[in-house]
Amino acid sequence: MFVLNTNVWCVFMSQITIQCRLVAQESDRQKLWTLMADLNTPFINELLKQVAQHPDFETWQQKGHVKAGIIEQLGNTLKTDARFISQPARFYSSAISLVKYIYKSWFKLQQRLQRKLEGKRRWLEMLRSDEELIEQCNCSLEALRSQAIELLTALTDNLDPQVNISTRLFESYRNTEDILRQSAIIFLLKNSGKVPQKEEEPQKFSKRRRKVEISIERLQEQIDASLPQGRDLTGNLWLETLLTACVTAPQDTQQTRHWQDILLTKTAIVPFPINYETNEDLTWSKNDKGRLCVHFSGLSEHIFEIYCDQHQLRWFQRFYEDQQIKKASKNQHSSALFTLRSARFLWIEDEGKGQPWNIHHLILQCTIDTRLWTAEGTEQVRQEKAEEIAQVLTRMNEKGDLNEKQQAFIKRKNSTLAKLDNPFPRPSKALYQGRSQILVGVAMGLEKPATVAVVDGTTGNVITYRSLKQLLGDRYPLLNRQRQQKQKLSHQRNVAQKHESFNRFGESELGQYIDRLLAKAIVEIAKTYQAGSIAVPKLKNIRESVQAEVQARAEQKIPNCLEAQAKYAKQYRVSVHQWSYGRLIESIQAQASKVGIVIEEGEQVIRGSPQHQAKELAINVYQARSVTYM
Repeated sequence: MFVLNTNVWCVFMSQITIQCRLVAQESDRQKLWTLMADLNTPFINELLKQVAQHPDFETWQQKGHVKAGIIEQLGNTLKTDARFISQPARFYSSAISLVKYIYKSWFKLQQRLQRKLEGKRRWLEMLRSDEELIEQCNCSLEALRSQAIELLTALTDNLDPQVNISTRLFESYRNTEDILRQSAIIFLLKNSGKVPQKEEEPQKFSKRRRKVEISIERLQEQIDASLPQGRDLTGNLWLETLLTACVTAPQDTQQTRHWQDILLTKTAIVPFPINYETNEDLTWSKNDKGRLCVHFSGLSEHIFEIYCDQHQLRWFQRFYEDQQIKKASKNQHSSALFTLRSARFLWIEDEGKGQPWNIHHLILQCTIDTRLWTAEGTEQVRQEKAEEIAQVLTRMNEKGDLNEKQQAFIKRKNSTLAKLDNPFPRPSKALYQGRSQILVGVAMGLEKPATVAVVDGTTGNVITYRSLKQLLGDRYPLLNRQRQQKQKLSHQRNVAQKHESFNRFGESELGQYIDRLLAKAIVEIAKTYQAGSIAVPKLKNIRESVQAEVQARAEQKIPNCLEAQAKYAKQYRVSVHQWSYGRLIESIQAQASKVGIVIEEGEQVIRGSPQHQAKELAINVYQARSVTYM
């Protein structure tokens, strides 16, 4: 078990996802497509709409979550609707879970947009021209500059390198009531923390203020018009909207944008996936040819063959073995120790003509716990689950006077606890033993997606550095090829957009391949130095670091000209490759999980060289630790 603080995140990322293709007779594929496209996806669409139309939706929006049980209640009512009946029970529960997840994510996004909107509004209320600031504090421009220099010096001397100066200025503004000090803070904020010597141009200030107003308007539009949408597999909504737009004038700007959103959005051509959250909902077998097969709860008459590469095949073979062992022991083993944790199947888009169940590919994605591959890892999981059940039983027994349902629950938990003492046979492999004080810090930036520092947390000393070129070795030229591909695709999209032609160009998997190379190299370095963990930056923090990197380059190239700096920064972002940092972090997590190395997340400083950022990231994570293993 572990306890987390708000500064650092740490967990064994032992769960990964693998996938295979499902192959079956045409009649089976047709049946599954019909269930998913004609019944389940419309069911999800309707449930999404009913949640949004609920009388209490605005209250939920303010609170940031749907009232518990409402989505289940609406979904259970829809089960009896003639449009959606005759689905397997798992399809209904999968749809309800998916809608809950969609709205949970949507409310989180709404809260983020709302916070951003409130920040923009506060800034608009603060924003004043130099003339207005002088009048507000009843002083000269020189006096305002002097106060700004004094304030900036005091803040810079005491500034934590992890804290953005703008953040400190906003905090200082909220904590003071002195008019001159507030005016000086606004003066600094609107000039990017600098004290300009040139007088402000009123026309440029008006343009800047208008940009903030437009930004607020757009954020408000996103909040008002971004309700979760379903999948219109028939294309009827697009066609109806086109016909309406051709013969009817829009009532207002909001309706115009709503029509545009529908007409400019690519129509979905595959149904929503089906999730199986219980590992015993999948039954594994072998056909007369010895090929692994699977069938699903509620679809037992349809058998699907497993097609995958040799690397993935061993996992699917393990799923079959686990189930056979449990069956042979007459359920004396617990499915809580199955290597398979959950699964889902979905259709992958493909181009071509013909029936959709013949064109598109059916894919099975399985989430697995890599620790359950070995006897040592299985024992670790067994102890965790046994302790968790013991705590639940203790709490239940402390209540006393249990009803029949609660007693049945305790009986099931005791049965599971007994079965956990009968683990599955697994191959033996020693668990990775790293030194907790040794960390591998991975800094991420705009030009260099990854830079590594191996740090001793107790002393703060760096044991070794690894640059991006050293991590990739003789495959470093792939990075330039990837950048050229991205720039070429960006140019093609720009040309296509100008001609109003197709502009959805696919990308190669070269970026993903480079991520895997980097992840493998980083994990190898961690193993070499017996690192206890790998420290990666938070995604939000990466964006701030990248922005600081671009801004620093712009200031160096074009000093004392904010407008030219902004133009240069925009051009520079286009010319330099924007890496998928989330994908890179996921690759590192996947590689680390195979070994058993802990992944920790912390704050990356926004200033300094990549080597300095990697070192400070590792030190910050080590100092911020408050994880207690029991």
